Amino acid sequence: MKLVVFSHKAVWKSDKSYTGYATDGGFAFHMAGLSEIFDETTVVVPENKVSKARGEVAFFGHHLKIYPVAPIMAENFKRKVLFPFWLLKNIFTIFNLIRKADAVHVPVPTDMGTIAMVMAHWMRKKLFVRHCGNWYVQVTRAEVFWKNFMEKNAGGRNVFMTTGGSDEAPSAKNPNIKWIFSTTLVNAEVKALNASRPIIDPQKPRLIIVCRQIKEKGTETVLDALSILKNDYPEIHFDIVGEGNYYDYLVSKTQSLGLNNHVTFHNKADHEKVLALLKQAHIFTFPTRASEGFPKALLEAMAAGLVVIGSKVSVIPELLKDGAGILLEEATPEALAAAVKWALENNSSLNAMQIKAQEVSKIYTLENWSKTIKSYLEDSWKVPTRTND
Repeated sequence: MKLVVFSHKAVWKSDKSYTGYATDGGFAFHMAGLSEIFDETTVVVPENKVSKARGEVAFFGHHLKIYPVAPIMAENFKRKVLFPFWLLKNIFTIFNLIRKADAVHVPVPTDMGTIAMVMAHWMRKKLFVRHCGNWYVQVTRAEVFWKNFMEKNAGGRNVFMTTGGSDEAPSAKNPNIKWIFSTTLVNAEVKALNASRPIIDPQKPRLIIVCRQIKEKGTETVLDALSILKNDYPEIHFDIVGEGNYYDYLVSKTQSLGLNNHVTFHNKADHEKVLALLKQAHIFTFPTRASEGFPKALLEAMAAGLVVIGSKVSVIPELLKDGAGILLEEATPEALAAAVKWALENNSSLNAMQIKAQEVSKIYTLENWSKTIKSYLEDSWKVPTRTND
């Protein structure tokens, strides 16, 4: 079976990949996982002419091909204005790629993918949509449209999943919508990370956060908590990993709080660098207030055996339930500082928490992700997705 994928995720030319292209984040891992399900996979994405080498991930997988299209060189309102003109130039390309494929996959949010999703549904193609935001929170009109479209049309040839997890089904309106997790960890990486657990040194505790650095993610909350903790723990340290529009502000705030000797900024890091930094840390702090889908870095921290302190957002309570981490009642500096202090003063009782976290991480591997999706697709489509094993 031939699959075509439509996404807004930018790619660029790279000699590191047999496909000739690379990207950043978890997208390449997910495309690799999907490619193992199908005979051929074509990924239609905008191509940037300038490489973003920092954090670069080369595409890999089974018979995976990148089909680059011209990007929309604008953001926000200007992007919305220019999108109809871009679509006029590319609509026949999208139509022909859908026509030649056996199945279509669209991860939302995406503007090009939304058009492809509607066209594939109209053309009665096998359609697989993966909602990658917070299913429970819709702010924009586009988010409302995606959820309504999925609830109205899920079932039969339309296989719709949403990123997250709960004991309850995602939708009371349409039981055909299923939960799916998100991960970048393969079995071998989980096994390697599970091989040891950090022993917290109360004299030299090391905190870490890995995320896109925006206000809602809570890195500022950790800095404020650090200013509370530094008097009792003079050698405490905090690693900040990731870039974003709040990065410069966080650097400035670190200076204003007198925390320069306690904080290291690592900016954007690739997958291997993130795992290496996690293995050097003790406590993963994530007091997020953002509309999370499935925070992959938190899962990686659990695999490494870190003590995870998170907020009651999206799937985080599900991941940390049954003693796999510490869940904050409120994502405040005072609550976070108290949780860190408890962890540092109860080191002997944290071993069970770390073991539980690592047990949970074994469920969420890229191989299990692919296996779960393959099962849903074949059950719904009544045909094998891959025939040339």
